[in-house]
Amino acid sequence: MKLSKHVALTSVALAGALALTACGSDDNSTGSSGSDETGTSVSGTLNGEGSSAQKNAIEEVISTFGDNNPDATVNYNPTGSGDGVKNFIAKQVDFAGSDSALKTEAVDGVVEADAAAERCGGNPAWNLPLVAGPIAIAYNLPGVEGLTLTPEVASEIFLGEIKTWNDPKIAAINEGVTLPSTKISVFFRSDESGTTENFQKYLSGSAPKAWTAEPSKVWPGKVGEGRAKSDGVAQGVKSVEGGITYAEWSYATSNDLGVAKIDNGAGAVELTGESAGAALTAAEVAGEGNDLKLKLDYATQTAGTYPIVLVTYEIVCSKGLDADKTTLLKSFLKHFASADTQSGLQEAGYAPLPAEIQTKVNTAIDAIS
Repeated sequence: MKLSKHVALTSVALAGALALTACGSDDNSTGSSGSDETGTSVSGTLNGEGSSAQKNAIEEVISTFGDNNPDATVNYNPTGSGDGVKNFIAKQVDFAGSDSALKTEAVDGVVEADAAAERCGGNPAWNLPLVAGPIAIAYNLPGVEGLTLTPEVASEIFLGEIKTWNDPKIAAINEGVTLPSTKISVFFRSDESGTTENFQKYLSGSAPKAWTAEPSKVWPGKVGEGRAKSDGVAQGVKSVEGGITYAEWSYATSNDLGVAKIDNGAGAVELTGESAGAALTAAEVAGEGNDLKLKLDYATQTAGTYPIVLVTYEIVCSKGLDADKTTLLKSFLKHFASADTQSGLQEAGYAPLPAEIQTKVNTAIDAIS
């Protein structure tokens, strides 16, 4: 199924929100209409906020959902995972998008999972993986293609220990590539970001001696320039020759940036939908029951597997919303999780969820009440 590219942006009561509604279409593909269990289109308004990593994906999903449900409006504000979770807990939105599952241990005195359960009327909030977004190490180095990085070298670059592109450590893993003496300019997320946390999980998991900081949504480095959201870091790199950042694949490709191959020890792996999907297939479900928190192996040395992948969760109440809102939420999530929708997300630079994970997600959606 090819996802539509038309998305209307309107203002809504939710301050600063992106209201994404769709024009009509005759696409009625089986399993992806987003109608309720009786096959009837749904209506109402649903508000979500959070991850900017999934922005390009959720815009497409909202658009096609609206094609089949013209009386339904889904608003999504891509403020970042941290704000999404906070505003979900504060009952400002109906669901949150987060690139990290709810924390079960206290951070700054708050246990996110407990606070979310309280927001849901004493019922658990579930982490439902719906967007798989490979994280690219994106760079701006005209004339240099096929750049390879190892986790150790990447760590030293982002820590500011490697300062120029022709550094011997970079040259040693890029035999035959002519590297300029251009200064390396690091860009990082200035806002709280699940992408930041997942990228650090990769560096920590695959190069623990080089990257010793505890992964979190806040960037710990002292080198470089902070920019807000995925758009911000991608635009920063695009504007500076020698720039480098970590960002979702879709942002790297839409800004015509170079994307580094990653060598975890079994040879350089190019970022493709297939190589990123291989990492997801190996993921383990770490949550209990219908809480589908996933555990990724960032240190994998399986040939052909691209290891830097994040999963964006839609965080929802298992119970606790009013009946009409629950019907609309379940309908939207069913559309999001459908095989047609997941397959089509590849066009926007994402990897479809493996079939076994899709099945678990659909089971969880059915259990929302």
